[in-house]
Amino acid sequence: MKKVIKLVAVIVGLFLTGLAYLQYHQIANINWNKLQQMSKGTITTLANVITQIPGISSDGHGAPATASSSLAMTSFGIPLTGSMSAGFTIGFMKG
Repeated sequence: MKKVIKLVAVIVGLFLTGLAYLQYHQIANINWNKLQQMSKGTITTLANVITQIPGISSDGHGAPATASSSLAMTSFGIPLTGSMSAGFTIGFMKG
């Protein structure tokens, strides 16, 4: 499960990097505000689904995750995505 989540994170990071590259070369015009709003809703939904799976929690010790922790994850935004995907890539390669 952990490897699948890492793989999905890398794929999403590469996709966003590709979009940024296309916008940089003026091949595509990306509305980053709209993309960020859509990703906030998706991340909130996924966080709520994950917290309902038995044995998965925010602290890793079986305690249920709180709504504030899932909302904190949605406030990171697009700028942090690049560094997060780089970190996930390095972590995925090492382990």
